[in-house]
Amino acid sequence: MSSFDRPLDPDLPPSAWVMRWASLIRPGGAVLDLAAGHGRHTRALAARGFTMTAADLDVSALTGAPAEVIAADLETGVWPFAGRRFDGIVVTNYLHRPHFPHIVDGLADNGVVIFETFGQGNERLGRPRNPDFLLAPGELLRAFDRLSVVAYEHGAEQTPRPAVRQRICAVNGAAPHPL
Repeated sequence: MSSFDRPLDPDLPPSAWVMRWASLIRPGGAVLDLAAGHGRHTRALAARGFTMTAADLDVSALTGAPAEVIAADLETGVWPFAGRRFDGIVVTNYLHRPHFPHIVDGLADNGVVIFETFGQGNERLGRPRNPDFLLAPGELLRAFDRLSVVAYEHGAEQTPRPAVRQRICAVNGAAPHPL
């Protein structure tokens, strides 16, 4: 089923935010694509030489993806990656706040989190409208305050559709990091 977070268009390009900051991830490193959807980031990052793990409830669109594919209900209260550490964790168009500490703990030394989802104000522009799925201004900064923030944005955009977005790129290591 197509939605704001699981579009059916197989040609939808990966997020420019994700691709911009992927260069901070250790070359050839292990990357988790959390709530991978149809795998646009899994495939794009695998093409850059990363070892990918893709996780989602519905993994049917990940058949043949160059990744370890894990079917998991990510909202059961059980973090399916306990004890694993990643050089990068990518999250787009997905928000489950209880995962914030797991994401931080799941980063290897100098691991990078690249996170992008919807923010407050989006309810006036389209889905999601439920405040449970909209980040408050600065929420990602607070959630990842144990990390070194490389970049953060919260604002309105028009492409690929009108939306309010919040994004962060942060590293589990001392700053400064290349821009």
